[in-house]
This record gives sequence, C-alpha cells and structure tokens, in this order.
Amino acid sequence: MLTWVSGRGRILIVVHDNPDPDSLASAMALRHLFAVRLNREAVIAFSGMIGRSENLAMAKLLQIPLTPFPLIDLKAFPVVCLLDTQPGTGNNSLPPDVRADIVIDHHPVRESSTSCRWVDIRPNYGTTATILYEYLKVQGVSVGTKLATALFYAIKSETQDLGREATRPDRDAYLVLFPLANKTLLNSITRPNLPREYFIALHSALEHASLYGKVLVASLDGVQFPEVVSELADLLVRLEGTETVLCLGHYSQELILSIRTTSEEINAGELIRKLVAGIGAAGGHGMMAGGKIDNVATERVAELEAVLTQRFLAELQVTDPPLALVP
Repeated sequence: MLTWVSGRGRILIVVHDNPDPDSLASAMALRHLFAVRLNREAVIAFSGMIGRSENLAMAKLLQIPLTPFPLIDLKAFPVVCLLDTQPGTGNNSLPPDVRADIVIDHHPVRESSTSCRWVDIRPNYGTTATILYEYLKVQGVSVGTKLATALFYAIKSETQDLGREATRPDRDAYLVLFPLANKTLLNSITRPNLPREYFIALHSALEHASLYGKVLVASLDGVQFPEVVSELADLLVRLEGTETVLCLGHYSQELILSIRTTSEEINAGELIRKLVAGIGAAGGHGMMAGGKIDNVATERVAELEAVLTQRFLAELQVTDPPLALVP
C-alpha cells in the first residue's frame, strides 16, 4: 500500500458522515503513517457535522485537522482512502463515480468494496482504530501522546471499555495505548459539558418511548444533531429488562435510525438493513447499527416512523402491546 501511494500525488482520507471517535482516530493514525513513512501530508475530509459533545471535544483537544467535504476538489487527489466506511453504504459523501483506492473498515464486507485497489476489512475487529494501530506497530512508527489518546478513546468508546464486540486485537491495543494516553485530555473528552439540546432530545425520547416486552422504540422527534439518536440508543438499552432498542430522530430532511441490542441472537446490522430495505441505507454489525432515510419532510415523519416500528416488531416477532415508558 505504501509503495503504491508513494508514487502518486495528493492523498485524501474520507471518513463517514457525522464522524465518530473510531473514524476520527483512524484517520488521524493513517495520516500519521503517511507523514512518517512517506513524508506526505494527507487531507482528512468529512461531511455532515460533529454534534456530540464528546466527539467535538476530541476533535478540538487532540487538534485533528478536518476539512469539510464540500470544500474538496476530488480531481486534485489521485489517492482516495475510505476509513470506517465503504463505497455505496450511504453513510459517506464519496460520489458513486469516484473509486476509493484504499478501504479500511471493521464492518461486514460490501460487494462494492471488492473492486478497490487496497481493501483491508476485518469484521472480527471491534474497531477500525485497532487495525490502524497495528499498521503503525508493524511499521515501527512511534505513537505520540495525542494520537495514543485518540486511538485509546476510539477503542474505549466503540467497544464500551472492551465490553461490546471487542476481540483480542482490540484488548491488546487498549492495554498498550492506555499508559500512553493523556489522562487529563481523556477526562475532558469523556466528560464534556452537554448542550441544552441534548437534554431536550433526552426529554423527547423518554416522553415518546414505548415498551413492547423486552423491546423499546423511542422517537426523538426533531433533533439538533444526528449523533444524539445513537447516543440515546446507547443510554436506553441499559433500561432494566430491555434487550433491543430502536431510536428515531428527524434531522434536516433525514430520518435517522439507530439500533442497539444486548442479545447475541440478534444481528443489529442485518436487522436495520431489513427495516430500510427499498427506502433508505443502513449498516452495522452484531450489537449496534445505524441508518437513514433521505428526503423526509416533517409531515411524513410520524407515518414513516410507524412503518419502521411495525417492520421492527415484525422482524423480532414481538406481539406485546405497547406500554409507555413514562406514564
């Protein structure tokens, strides 16, 4: 990969829309690898927004250089990398007619990825950051404090401190990176101040959450930033007696979906793709998944949420009557 890249021009690293810690840390690591081994500076591009307070704090405190995708001239980059996402998944802004040369991810392999020049997809890994950490390790590239903090936090947040879908490579990287991470920065990232909008979304989720036995469906209505949908799904799946959660939120003509489950019998990625089949795009893996449906006007939200809820309950074969979480 390095040999091929060294003979090309400028390098573009594209992460998925509304990037999370895993994609941010992975991009930071790949950029560092190119800088050290090839003396080349790559540009990291993202679309959407970084709205979650922890992710904002991470990008700011660790000084991750990010460029909005609309400002990128793709013709100026002979090398295009996709991290923590794949072509055609619907959660990145790379146009369909632009081929990704390098794809590194930990989600299930998409057929569209097989034609790319360099493909390293490891669904058995808990994070993409772990893969990039191994790249640095085998190349003998030193990991500075900020990069170590980024990689450690990515593994910590994505696997919930190794408790969710973590395998041995993730554990090994976590234990090596922890002593190298800046604990003061880590505390500032994990415990940032939360905006008023977060509590408004939380209130809406609790007020509109319905229990169907071990399943919970929550509508957040309109949200100020898309990541809050998955953030509250993480919170609600912790409700005692609940195994699987579907959260829905409307953001800028998009209906955002997020699924979380603690059941080993359910594959969240497969489940969410069935929910949006024919109407949207989605992806994920065992215990967590996300998706979206584009061009959803406000007046269509309630109708569409009802359809998705019906599909969700039918796929899980749930027949329990709804019970309001908050009477």
